[in-house]
Amino acid sequence: MDIFKKCFEPSFVDEIREKEIYPYFHALESRQDTEVIMEGKRRIMLGSNNYLGLTTNPDVIEAGIKAFREYGSGCSGSRFLNGTLELHLELEAELARFLRKEGVVTFSTGFQSNLGIISALVGRGDYVIMDRENHASLYDGCRLSLGKMLRYRHNDMENLEQLLKTVPENAGSLIVTDGVFSMGGDIANLPEICRLAKRYGARVMVDDAHGLGVIGEGGRGTASYYGLEDDVDVYMGTFSKSLASLGGYMAASARVADYVRHASRPFIFSASITPAGCAAALAALRTLEAHPELPETLQARARYIRKKLRDENIRIRESNGEIIPIIPIYTYEPVTTLTIAKELYGRGVYVNSSLPPATAPTECLLRTSLMATHTEALIDEAVGIIADVLRQHGIGE
Repeated sequence: MDIFKKCFEPSFVDEIREKEIYPYFHALESRQDTEVIMEGKRRIMLGSNNYLGLTTNPDVIEAGIKAFREYGSGCSGSRFLNGTLELHLELEAELARFLRKEGVVTFSTGFQSNLGIISALVGRGDYVIMDRENHASLYDGCRLSLGKMLRYRHNDMENLEQLLKTVPENAGSLIVTDGVFSMGGDIANLPEICRLAKRYGARVMVDDAHGLGVIGEGGRGTASYYGLEDDVDVYMGTFSKSLASLGGYMAASARVADYVRHASRPFIFSASITPAGCAAALAALRTLEAHPELPETLQARARYIRKKLRDENIRIRESNGEIIPIIPIYTYEPVTTLTIAKELYGRGVYVNSSLPPATAPTECLLRTSLMATHTEALIDEAVGIIADVLRQHGIGE
């Protein structure tokens, strides 16, 4: 059989293209900001993970330009060999101090970070126990490892404990959870996860890609939010969201970080973060440290838009994350969801569509996300358009 046969079979992508509601690969013609030019028209951006709005920060931009001129366009090698710059070491040291961990390892992307961390730490005979709503990169990290993956129902601590009881006493185990869940915008029950980990001799890893810069003291993330910084063994995070660049990191004890540097194939065999990307992330981190009010502003904007949506009788996915800038709006059916997203786009509001398998078939969502730099006036304008379009489809009142 031709291995390409699957490429030519009819698909859902073909169907939505034929219906002219295909939502992907819209081209930006401006910087990532609260308002963008996308395919020739102004759009209010409610689909970005640029939570602190730092992609347009002058200091961040200037740091990238300076590094580009000083170090060139790339490192042309892995961190393990010729690709380590002083900038990489500086970023890792400052991030370790900020997160109050002994060691930090940086990776070229956030996705690669999860592949590299889990595949290095979870070996043959070990167990990794995952929240069902964890990010796809965590799942792929488990697949790359030689361990056995167990999944517990989302934020269901009784189910987690049931699974922990099945782990053999002579096996290592790692509990892995998103800190802030990227689709639902809710926060992991980290206090109970850490309690169960201690009881059953497991370690804890938190993917804080959507927590850094968003919650916790000065934006330090989910562990800080709960006061559990000493109880979480491994933090993972990205530079592509609050820190306005590209790349990812692991923060842990010095010994664990050093082990991963020498055992992680995705780390050893990938080129390092570009000089400009590294410098931009470092400048963004320093901006966050100098302006701890940025996460507070972001949280205020999240509360504001949630109230506006509720005032319009728009059903949002409720969670324990009222201060989280990820606000999913129910649109139910896949074709309806894509049709609404297209109409919003036409009226100047960009949102992301969340479809199966990320959701149940009848619980599709529009995933909206905010930046600290969104004004209340922009939020009002966007919510008015969203409410109008939803009503035209019989959603809301």
